[in-house]
Amino acid sequence: MKKIALIIVAVMLFSLLPACGKSYPNGEVNVYNWGENIDESIFDDFEKKTGIKVNYKTYQSNEQLYSVLKQGGSSYDVIIPSDYMISRLIDEDMLEKINFDNVPNIANIDSRYLNQAFDPQNEYSVPYTWGVTGIIYNSKLIKDEITDWTDMYNSAYSGQILQFDNSRDAFASALFILGYNVNTTDKAQIDEAYQLLKQQKPILQGYFMDEMYDKLEGGEAAIGAYYAGDALLMMENNPDLKFVIPESGSNMFIDAMCIPKGAKNKDNAEAFINFMCETDVCLANMDVTCYATPSKPAYDALPDEVKNNPIMFPSDDVLDKCQIYINLPTDINDYYAKLWTDLKS
Repeated sequence: MKKIALIIVAVMLFSLLPACGKSYPNGEVNVYNWGENIDESIFDDFEKKTGIKVNYKTYQSNEQLYSVLKQGGSSYDVIIPSDYMISRLIDEDMLEKINFDNVPNIANIDSRYLNQAFDPQNEYSVPYTWGVTGIIYNSKLIKDEITDWTDMYNSAYSGQILQFDNSRDAFASALFILGYNVNTTDKAQIDEAYQLLKQQKPILQGYFMDEMYDKLEGGEAAIGAYYAGDALLMMENNPDLKFVIPESGSNMFIDAMCIPKGAKNKDNAEAFINFMCETDVCLANMDVTCYATPSKPAYDALPDEVKNNPIMFPSDDVLDKCQIYINLPTDINDYYAKLWTDLKS
């Protein structure tokens, strides 16, 4: 999978990118992003074009990001949360509105990813990547056909199963099995999902996020729930790994670039967001992260073999069974937090 986008990038050299129309005083931009979720080599190109240095740090989950921001993480200028977390941050007045005069490349973003429920007026976010969750498994260690979330409850794989280490994704996998909406606010349904996860716990190796890479690539575990782009990266390093989008349904997510409330370098943040929407940059980023781009010109430039990859770009039939998370009421978020603490204690 990796390197296919570079066929295009090689023709569209970064050095040929038009310079930004606005000049920026030398400064910095502090970017906080998921792990394994950007081509860090593009930072040098951004600095050459704008004089803005990128300071970069990573987090492992939306919940970790939220906790850092809640504890005063206003030292960051650009963050890249997922849909439901974006709406939560908007509701709690934790994001700045973006001045789109400084982000003209928003025009490159396909309209289907704009004006989503998490930011209906598209005032606070610019879509960055999108994808689905699913199951990664080692076909050498598991000979059975893997088709659904229920396969992660098979005691035959005891001690070899990795579950998400965040409440929203973990509970969603159980809610899909039960046939409930992943955005349910019915505490009885959430309790059922909790009981299912509680039954699963004794056969788990544990709850993980970025540690999934080493464990699945190295054969230290046989099966785990994770994200499509990460699955493609792992499959490059271990061809025995396979990825399945569960039959009962899955989460389709959109990660988007936002500016935290009180960001000290807002103009620089908008320059960075605009740069990340350049067609060349989107292609280079896809090549490294293996996550689908919401950029229409970047998608149009992809070879058919990539457009037809069912992991990166699932069919409409598959996506029709996927649900996008929305922000839940405060009492439900608190209820999830309590159950999650109980589950892991």
